[in-house]
Amino acid sequence: MTERELFDSYNKDVYRTCYYMLRNAQDAEDLCHDVFVTVFRQDWRSVEHTRAWIMRIAMNHCLNLLRRNQTQRDKQSQVEWLHEQTSASVKSVDTIVMEKAAAAEWEKLLRQLPDKLMAVVTLRYIGELSMAEIAETLKIPVGTVKSRLHKALKIMRKKLEQNNGFWLKGEKQFGTF
Repeated sequence: MTERELFDSYNKDVYRTCYYMLRNAQDAEDLCHDVFVTVFRQDWRSVEHTRAWIMRIAMNHCLNLLRRNQTQRDKQSQVEWLHEQTSASVKSVDTIVMEKAAAAEWEKLLRQLPDKLMAVVTLRYIGELSMAEIAETLKIPVGTVKSRLHKALKIMRKKLEQNNGFWLKGEKQFGTF
């Protein structure tokens, strides 16, 4: 595999992970570049689990940047990440409004999590990594991944319930229309 093939194989995963961790397209692009510079400076051909290794490097770069810019992170604009994940099909205005509201709510909940929990949730649901891949990426035991994921989801659920259960009650909220 050439460097170009390696880049083409993993750059979207790295960019997506950086984007969801940082919520800033420019920072994600910069870090994606930095990740591959780091990868190409290493003996990447001898790495057994290339994807997990690259994602660990990406996650470490993201966490380092978050630590350096912790005060700036709160000032970053909201990212409508759910909208980008949806299909290109034409949607009703109501659907678009509901998706934007849901995306904003989930992004807000995710942003309130501690970095360690946010990293696990991001890798699991946005990076679509398995528990074992997350454990290898973050260099933590699988049990720790599971407990962090459980704790993060529990925190997010509690916050949703505190917000009048708006997203948990689903259609009951809109039954009066």
